[in-house]
Amino acid sequence: MHKIEYRAVIKFLTKEGKTPAEVKKRLDAVYGDSSPLYSTVKEWANQFRLGRESIDDEPRPGRPSEAITDENIKFVEETVLEDRRLKTKELAVMTGLSKTTVLRILHEHLGMNKVSARWVPKLLSAVQKQERVRCCAQFLSLCEGQQKEVLDSTVTCDETMVLYHDPLSKKESMEWRRPVISDGQLLCFLATSIARCY
Repeated sequence: MHKIEYRAVIKFLTKEGKTPAEVKKRLDAVYGDSSPLYSTVKEWANQFRLGRESIDDEPRPGRPSEAITDENIKFVEETVLEDRRLKTKELAVMTGLSKTTVLRILHEHLGMNKVSARWVPKLLSAVQKQERVRCCAQFLSLCEGQQKEVLDSTVTCDETMVLYHDPLSKKESMEWRRPVISDGQLLCFLATSIARCY
């Protein structure tokens, strides 16, 4: 439930003549742990008792947030998709926004995180090494006496194109990426969706 709705309930019960303690008790009975704290109920009840009618927040002093606009979000997204290795500082200079605003756009509005794209060799565990030895031994035993047949049934390719890039440091290799849904999350989502249909 939204805080505005709680305030409407507090206002109604206060106008009925209920004390803040009684209002809190009624809110707890209906909403349980999600109900507002007693101090909040008491503050709003006092304001309504003194004649306040609005349940909305008062306008706060200070500069309004005008930096995060649809145009700025679109510009940051297009710029990052052109070069995923841009630093926040560089994006701030290009957009004329502060670094914190650029970070908020990237994280909150675009859902992007900076991850390392550098290849890190995987160290095998002892069990994985033993499994590789077992598979190789099994393949060698398969080849005994019938090497020609095994090699004739093996498909290979003669060329492989590999893009080689050796970044100078881990920081240089970091890129902005959106989170990718895993197979497990996809299966869970599909199972939940199917269950809702029945």
